Amino acid sequence: MSRLVVVSNRVAPVEEGKSQAGGLAVAIQEALKSRGGIWFGWNGDTVEQTPDAPGITQNGRITYATLGLLQRDLEEYYNGFANSTLWPLFHYRLDLAQFSGRTYAGYQRVNSLFASRLAPLLRADDLIWVHDYHLIPFAEQLRSMGLEQTMGFFLHTPWPAPEILGALPAHEALVRNLCAYDLLGFHTEVDLRCFANYIRYEAQGTVEELGAGQGLRIGAFGRSVIARAFPISIDTATLEGIARQAADTAQMRRLKESLVGRALIVGVDRLDYSKGLPQRFESFHALLDAYPANRGQVSFMQVAPPSRSDVAEYQAIRRELEALAGHINGRFAEFDWVPIRYLNKSFSRKALAGFYRHASIGLVTPLRDGMNLVAKEYVACQPPEDPGVLVLSRFAGAAKELDGALIVNPYDIRAVAENMQRGLTMPLQERRERYEAMMKVLRANDITHWRESYVEALSGVAGQA
Repeated sequence: MSRLVVVSNRVAPVEEGKSQAGGLAVAIQEALKSRGGIWFGWNGDTVEQTPDAPGITQNGRITYATLGLLQRDLEEYYNGFANSTLWPLFHYRLDLAQFSGRTYAGYQRVNSLFASRLAPLLRADDLIWVHDYHLIPFAEQLRSMGLEQTMGFFLHTPWPAPEILGALPAHEALVRNLCAYDLLGFHTEVDLRCFANYIRYEAQGTVEELGAGQGLRIGAFGRSVIARAFPISIDTATLEGIARQAADTAQMRRLKESLVGRALIVGVDRLDYSKGLPQRFESFHALLDAYPANRGQVSFMQVAPPSRSDVAEYQAIRRELEALAGHINGRFAEFDWVPIRYLNKSFSRKALAGFYRHASIGLVTPLRDGMNLVAKEYVACQPPEDPGVLVLSRFAGAAKELDGALIVNPYDIRAVAENMQRGLTMPLQERRERYEAMMKVLRANDITHWRESYVEALSGVAGQA
């Protein structure tokens, strides 16, 4: 069996349990354990001098190979092109995207650095699996060194429509970079269609249907590539167990006591402009306006840990949310009830599972999201005998799978409020039916299925070479 070599911007901690339990890091570790291999990427440190070779740590069958980055490289590659250009662009925020030749050069430079430091560790039959928008040029950099291993890429964000991508000065070079891979994985068929449309109409390439669930064969830039949707998921069974345990903790007893029997609406998001948080606050405002009976009876708790706090756009959204929460609470609060609990902090996985389980509504309304695992986590944490209702943005990848949710347009403030009200008043039988339909999907397509289906497809591509 060929080794698996995983390449990602950051490498998870070596100590098991220190990584995000049940998340992507654990899925990757399990894949590496089963096949043996290398996990390569940035170690999170800045250094004074570019390392000549990665630091190596062995843990069982997994070799962790990591590099530090120069401060200049971190600014241009990570804070610059990856997160100030590609992130807003891929989330349809052209107004926030910054286009700079300097940061693009830094992005290519760091991808070249990573490739040159990984290359000496590779074997001829390795399967290479590269993750996310930080590393789109990685395969092209390895190919330029003469390496011919089978290489796959998975994008954890949306892929934008050609009209959006075309605003990027380097759009053709970026897609050419992607075509150096052998297998491209996207979250949804929508992302896949957007990529195929670029190939057809911008690159003047070919797109061939390969049959149900097998994706597309792309011909462009002198390469033949398989592109396919692999919807990422969660560790469903583990999360169900965590939620059951979390139901009877001191933290949950405190939450229940503070609510005094009131219904809870919960949102959990990284503080980011793609998550639709201002619109969500406005929708809760509209709910209290349109349905006064909810005043004093429903609380909305938004957990939003800070993210990229040194970036101006993130500072701005934090100020906007603080002002909105203050305005709504100032208008509606009573001496014994505060409508919005806005928490700018992180909580443990177990605590969040408890919050989800107790919430009558899971409010997941991003303006654009590749998948959004919070939607899936909320459903998996529900008590089967009395489940809550998921109110989910149509612009989250999860909406393509979770049709038992109430699907909303996050820009339509009144419609989101109406669907919250519908969820709060929904009969038990309907809630159970919707929950069971979504759980059927989540049990069949969990994180293990996602990981195994991608690696199997990558192995299949290698077998055809």
